[in-house]
Amino acid sequence: MISRVVSLLLLLYALGFVLFAFTLGKPAAATAQPSDAAVVLTGGSGRLEHGIDVLRRGEAKRLLVAGADPSVTKRDLAVRIPGSAPLLKCCVDLGSESVDTRSNAEEAGRWLARHGFHSLRLITSDWHMRRAQYEFRKVLKGKYALVPDAVRTEPSFLTLFAEYNKYVIRRIAVWADL
Repeated sequence: MISRVVSLLLLLYALGFVLFAFTLGKPAAATAQPSDAAVVLTGGSGRLEHGIDVLRRGEAKRLLVAGADPSVTKRDLAVRIPGSAPLLKCCVDLGSESVDTRSNAEEAGRWLARHGFHSLRLITSDWHMRRAQYEFRKVLKGKYALVPDAVRTEPSFLTLFAEYNKYVIRRIAVWADL
C-alpha cells in the first residue's frame, strides 16, 4: 500500500515537471498594455537588454534592475548595452538590496510605492517566470497590475529541474502554513 502511494506521488511529481517544462513563460504580447514601470530580475542573459528595449518602445516609464551587484554602475551597463546611456541616466534605477526572487519582489514593492506606480511589467527568463510571478503576487498582494514578460532562453534539463523543485517546495511550504 505504501509503495503504491509513493509511486502515485512520484508519478504526479513527474507529470507536474513535464507540464512545467512545456508551459514556460512567454514574452508579453505585442498588444499588452503599457505599464508604469518594469522590473528586470538579474541573473540571466538578455534580461537587461530586453528591459532597455521595453523603455525604448515606451512600454514602461521607468525600470528597476532588481538584485544588481552593488559594484555595478550605470556606466558599466551603458558599455554593455550600446546606445542605452540616455535611458540609463533618466529612467533606470539599480537595486542591490535583493538576493533572491522573494527579496526581488520586496525590493520592487518598496520601489513601486516610492514612485507611486500602479502597474508593473515583470521581466525575467521564461523558466523563471512562473516562480517570479508567484513571489511577486504573494508579496505585492494584488496592489499592482502585473504583466509577465519572459525572455526566451534554452534552459538545460538541470536548470528546469532545479527551478521546478524550488517552485514545488515553495508551494508545499505555503500549503503547510495553512
